[in-house]
Amino acid sequence: MANTVCTSFKSQLLTGTHDFSTDTFKLALYTSSASSLADYTIYAVTNEASGSGYTAGGTTLSGGTVSTSGTTAYADFTADATFTSVTITARYALIYNSSKSNKACFFLDFGADKTATNGTFTITFPSPGASALLTVTG
Repeated sequence: MANTVCTSFKSQLLTGTHDFSTDTFKLALYTSSASSLADYTIYAVTNEASGSGYTAGGTTLSGGTVSTSGTTAYADFTADATFTSVTITARYALIYNSSKSNKACFFLDFGADKTATNGTFTITFPSPGASALLTVTG
C-alpha cells in the first residue's frame, strides 16, 4: 500500500501544529477520483466516498500516541478504523486533524478499490513499530 504525507503537514510538523497525544484525528474515505493527494491541505468533501451507512467526515481515531524505534518516529492509533453495516467503495483514506481546522495529514492508498456490501469496511492499524504495515478489508 503506497501512502502519501500531505505536503502542508510536513511544514506543520516543524511549527508544532499537531499533537498526536491530545488532538482529535479522523479518517475519511475517498474514491479513486481523488487526485493530487499530497496537495490536500484540509479535509474536503470533493471525491469523498459515499454510500449506505457511511457518514461524511468519516470516523474518529482513538488512542493517538507517538514513539520511536531506532531512528524512526511514528504515530499509532490503538483502535482500527471500522465502518459497520456499510455499502461503500473506496480507494483512499485521509487522516486529518479535526482539532486543528481539519488539517490534512496523510493519505492511505489501498492500491485498488475496496468494497463492502452491507458489511464491515476495516482499516487495520498494525502493532506499533517503524516497519509496520496497514491492511484494508471490505
